[in-house]
Amino acid sequence: MGEIVNLRHRRKTKIRAERPAQAASNRARFGRSPAKRRLVKTVKLKRARELDGRRLQSGDDS
Repeated sequence: MGEIVNLRHRRKTKIRAERPAQAASNRARFGRSPAKRRLVKTVKLKRARELDGRRLQSGDDS
């Protein structure tokens, strides 16, 4: 006779083994590098500063 195998345990083990490969694939497809995130943040802050600098001052001081 063969070894008794819990199929649910075997299925979960297989899924756990495949998870890191799927995560690496998702990072490659959807992720941004830290340098790219920094660049986007810097550009966003610069645009906000430029917009605030060009804001018209109202005549009312209230």
